[in-house]
Amino acid sequence: MSSEKDFNEIITGLCKKRGFFWGPSPEIYGGSAGFYDLGPLGKLLKNRLENIIRKDFVRANYWEVECPTVSPEIVWKASGHLDGFIDPLTQCTKCGQVYRADNLIEENSDDPSLKGLTLDGMTKTIQELGIKCAACKSDLGPVQEYNLMLKTKLGLDAVAYMRPETATTTYLLFRRFLTFFRDKLPASVFQIGKAYRNEISPRQGMLRLREFTQVEGQIFILESDELSWERFEEIQNEEMPLLPYQDQEKGSDKVTFTKMSDALKKGHFQKPAYAWCVHLAYNIFKGMGFTSENMRLRQHLVTERAHYAKDAWDVEIFTKSFGWVECCGIHDRGNYDLTRHQEFSKQKLSVKVDKKPVVPNVLEIAFGIERPLFCLIDNAYAEDEERSWLKFPPKVAPIQVAVFPLMGKPELLSPASEIYEQVMDSGLITQFDRGGSIGRRYRRQDEVGTPFCVTIDYETLEDNTVTVRDRNSMDQVRINRDVLIKTLLDLIQGSVLFSSLK
Repeated sequence: MSSEKDFNEIITGLCKKRGFFWGPSPEIYGGSAGFYDLGPLGKLLKNRLENIIRKDFVRANYWEVECPTVSPEIVWKASGHLDGFIDPLTQCTKCGQVYRADNLIEENSDDPSLKGLTLDGMTKTIQELGIKCAACKSDLGPVQEYNLMLKTKLGLDAVAYMRPETATTTYLLFRRFLTFFRDKLPASVFQIGKAYRNEISPRQGMLRLREFTQVEGQIFILESDELSWERFEEIQNEEMPLLPYQDQEKGSDKVTFTKMSDALKKGHFQKPAYAWCVHLAYNIFKGMGFTSENMRLRQHLVTERAHYAKDAWDVEIFTKSFGWVECCGIHDRGNYDLTRHQEFSKQKLSVKVDKKPVVPNVLEIAFGIERPLFCLIDNAYAEDEERSWLKFPPKVAPIQVAVFPLMGKPELLSPASEIYEQVMDSGLITQFDRGGSIGRRYRRQDEVGTPFCVTIDYETLEDNTVTVRDRNSMDQVRINRDVLIKTLLDLIQGSVLFSSLK
């Protein structure tokens, strides 16, 4: 296996070669950091992840909405983004190169207590760690704030901003939600759409983008319902890989697999409804193909939490390229958001409880899709003496089945084309490949993660069977055409193991 030092280069090279992503974009003009194009396979993979995410939210009784990506200035003043949506930056005193201060500290120290430092604290830590400018090795200046909002105009002079996340635009619909949900809370909604952040110096490729697809689920809920959340009983006995903030303060980064009921008793979660949201986020990422071996739930340190957050946990994925990567935030936002928008809009965003107006709380699950997309490719990469391949779980693989005629003879092309159409009609994403030797075609499909290949040969013409090849083991079995589609669907869904076919 290649060294970790150059692993990201291997992954990025493979992705660019095979059409997962390209960039920075636009490449022919030199590229702008923080922008990437998804190639055909990257788009297929992203679509697959979006469909899984959407199904999991709908199954959990969330309703999907879609809102504009641009809003007037007052919206972002009310939300707190104009004053608080900032990154801590430091600039080289000699060449002017700009860096994210918290990222620099994280890259140069694994001390968990260094998260959530003040600006002065980060300045002091950079000096103590002896961190210099990567470009010219000179000293770095004091850490300062930088707002990430992308500014634009509506018409001639109305100031507006591109949304940095989808949540705020969801909150603006609260009065409409009350009508839709017949004035009953809790009410659960989610949104999948573009968001924009004007990162000053984006690094780490697909992990830090200026334009990305954001997923956010929101539950509008009263505190009494948070404490008596019936659905918590469904997940109370499930164990989760938890890293509470108290352990981090003691210098530990080891997870403890803890029952959700025990985590609630120990005070890791204050409310059953919020604990249920953390579990839902974890399960969404499991559905995307991540496992407990490469995934953990890390609680924010008290000093690390946003000003509105009563509690915050992250889903983190371990990658060979960058170590642990934050991929999802689950936040107990209290009633901060609706209270602020009620104040600035002068509109009532409350409900009656015991004849008194109460502004509901919000529980949030938030993540960008591009991060888990990259992490999935990173986790899927495998190589040995014979080949390199992407070991995607079959249900998320961009191409799920490849169909090959053994040779380009008319008598083989005709049944191969028929089988290809049948597999496509079943809903599986399928590629028809007739170019090169059968071995080369297998290797091409291995490299992009296709789990199963179907080969039509002269034996097919005699007994109506085809060869099905498994990507991971490279084993092959003969399957009758009459049961081919059902067998492929069962293999993709995981209800049948390939080894049971032999």
